Amino acid sequence: MARSFRATTRRSSGAKHSVYVVLLHDARRAEPWGLYVGQTARDPDLRFDQHKAGYKSSGAARRFGVRLLPDMTAHLNPMRQLESLDLEAALAEALRAAGVAWVEGGH
Repeated sequence: MARSFRATTRRSSGAKHSVYVVLLHDARRAEPWGLYVGQTARDPDLRFDQHKAGYKSSGAARRFGVRLLPDMTAHLNPMRQLESLDLEAALAEALRAAGVAWVEGGH
């Protein structure tokens, strides 16, 4: 499903933002596996490390983040900021619509 998304500003001038997906796991939940969708001007690997360290982090990504899922978004990155914000929200909504019970982020 994520592969169906396209970034029209991919690799264009000023394209330095990325959308990323983090695998979440919380054994206490009825549906223990979930996804966090975010966007960043940093390298997604660095941004994931920042989440885990608590720097400007999503609580869900910090506490329950297992690893990045780069195959879901590599075909989109990098792109311009406005498009990354739109795609972050659209991807999170599409994951919810596809039946993923636990989706965080996507603001």
